[in-house]
Amino acid sequence: MSLTCRERDRELTARVGGELDHHRARAVMEELDRRIGEARPRVLVLDLSELTFTDSSGIAVLLRAQRRMAQTGGSLRVKGTPEQARKVFRAAGLERLIRFEEDGPEGPEHSKTARAAERDDT
Repeated sequence: MSLTCRERDRELTARVGGELDHHRARAVMEELDRRIGEARPRVLVLDLSELTFTDSSGIAVLLRAQRRMAQTGGSLRVKGTPEQARKVFRAAGLERLIRFEEDGPEGPEHSKTARAAERDDT
């Protein structure tokens, strides 16, 4: 499991890779808490594009990140969610609580929201 973080313009992007299970979730939560506390970002972007597996521990990580960002007045976005993780999060109903950016034909950076905005501009 790997976690790499990058900060830019009060946006903290955290890329989670490998397996996110009960053995690794605590470390990810603690590191995210630390980075959020230091950076005080307006937006936390969790990039899951390198995630190979998750279970209910991944749900706990996302909910904790959501709660922590709400405490600081910020927001959470999740992008690059692999199919296996998407099924786990969908079964838990997380899409009603957390903003997930869907991969489009242009790749993970092109969210469903962005595609809708493009249609409105034409």
